Amino acid sequence: MLETDRLILRAPRAEDFEPWAAFAADEEAARHLGGVQDRAMAWRGICTVTGAWTIRGFSMFSVVEKASGRWVGRLGPWEPEGWPGTEVGWGLSRDCWGKGYATEGATAAIDWAFDTLGWREVIHTIEPANVDSQKVAERLGSTILRQARMPAPFQDKVLDVWGQSREQWLARRRNG
Repeated sequence: MLETDRLILRAPRAEDFEPWAAFAADEEAARHLGGVQDRAMAWRGICTVTGAWTIRGFSMFSVVEKASGRWVGRLGPWEPEGWPGTEVGWGLSRDCWGKGYATEGATAAIDWAFDTLGWREVIHTIEPANVDSQKVAERLGSTILRQARMPAPFQDKVLDVWGQSREQWLARRRNG
């Protein structure tokens, strides 16, 4: 579990499913995350993320807003089979957009990925049309590194790969 000023980042739990499913069903929130998912697909999604904690020892965190105690999204380390690198990604409920939660949570997750997981690079796979996530990546100090084709079932998607090295991240954090 990680904590920031306003957020708790923890492994997903069973009680996260209802808000997770609502998030996955929101057309605008899911637009750049592979599209809308019905409840059955949302179930598979939360179980995939939860299972990765067991198999890999890390995965995306559930994001819980401290002030309300409610689930507001998922973010964190992500590297399924065939992925183009060691990613810290984010997806938040639409009513939390514009509050700085993605940057706040991703900062904690990137620190954790470098310090605990020993990653050498962090990437963010972002659709070229996803301007809001590009702005988050820029606030994190990331730049476009390359383009990559996603693994199945999204093999037709070519995304921009934003990111930075551990050294770049640490230098930026030192210089504040």
